[in-house]
Amino acid sequence: MATWAYPPLPAEKLDQEADSALATELEWLLHSLQTSLASLREGLRDCASLLAPKEPGSTLVLSSLRSENVKGFVTRVGTKIVKGDIQLRLPSLASPRGSPTTRLCLANVPSAPELVLNQLVSVRNLVNQSLDIVDVSAWTGDPLNAQFIFSQLHLLHETLSEARQMLKGENDITRGKWWDNSAVGEMFDPPLPPYLSFQLCIADSALVLYLRTLDTTNDSHTPTAFATDISLTGFNLRDRLFGTRHRPHDEAGDLFTWKGEEVRVKEKVRVESQDPSLMAVMAKLTALQHEVMKWIAALNVLMENDETESE
Repeated sequence: MATWAYPPLPAEKLDQEADSALATELEWLLHSLQTSLASLREGLRDCASLLAPKEPGSTLVLSSLRSENVKGFVTRVGTKIVKGDIQLRLPSLASPRGSPTTRLCLANVPSAPELVLNQLVSVRNLVNQSLDIVDVSAWTGDPLNAQFIFSQLHLLHETLSEARQMLKGENDITRGKWWDNSAVGEMFDPPLPPYLSFQLCIADSALVLYLRTLDTTNDSHTPTAFATDISLTGFNLRDRLFGTRHRPHDEAGDLFTWKGEEVRVKEKVRVESQDPSLMAVMAKLTALQHEVMKWIAALNVLMENDETESE
C-alpha cells in the first residue's frame, strides 16, 4: 500500500511532519513508561519479599535419589541456612565407631559461624539496586529526557541480567570455587570430619549440595606389588583386559589447594532440591527483564538509534 498526502507536500515539509510525528510518539512513550515503571517496581518488591528473612523459612530435602549416600534436610531463612541435619553413607568416608552413617548437624549456638549463601546475598543486593534505578528514573531525573531514560533502562537490564545469572549459578564465578567456599567445620556440631568438603550453592534456582571427600598428596604411601596405582611391568593388566577405566567424577586426578594443603578429590556427590521461592524469583526476574528489553527496543526505534549504539 502506498502512503501519500493530498495535496502533495514538499519533501522538506514532509520530513518536518515526520519528525514532528516521531517526537510526539516518543513523548507519548516516555509518559507511558512512568506507569510501566510503577508496575516494574511492584515486581521487584515481590522479588525482595521472597528473598527476605521470614520465619519459618523454607525446609528443603537434600537426599540422593537412587542410593542411601545422602539423606537429610536443611532450612533456609532469607540468605542463610539456619538448620540442617544430614546423614552420610559414603564409601570413602569412615563413619564413627558404632554407627553406620556420619551425621552432620548445623550447630545451634550463637557463637557458631553462620552458613550464608553468597549467591543469594548478591541477588538480593542486585534487586535492591534495580529498585534504586527505577526510583531514580521516576523521580530524580527528567522522565521526559529520552536519552536519560534510555541509559537508565540499559543499566536496569544489565542489573537484572546479573541477578538472573547469579540464580543460574552455571560456573565457578557465580557460585564460587569450592576450595575457597566450603563450609567451615565449626558450623557443625560435632565439627565436620577431616578432609570432607561441604558446599552449598544455587544452580537453576535450586539449592545444591556438593560433598567431596579429599585425599592429601602429602600422605606417605609405600607401594606394594598388590597396589592398584602402580605397575611393576610397565603396563596395567586391568586396563589391557577391560580397557581404560572411566573417571569416577569430573574432578578425579586433579590437584587442588584446600586449607593450605594439596589434595585430590576421592569421591564427589551432588544433591539438589528445588526451592519454590527461588523459582518464583527467577520467573519474575525473567519477565521483568523481557519487559525492559521491549522498552529499550521501542526507544531505539523512536530515537532512531543505530544497533551498534544500543548494544
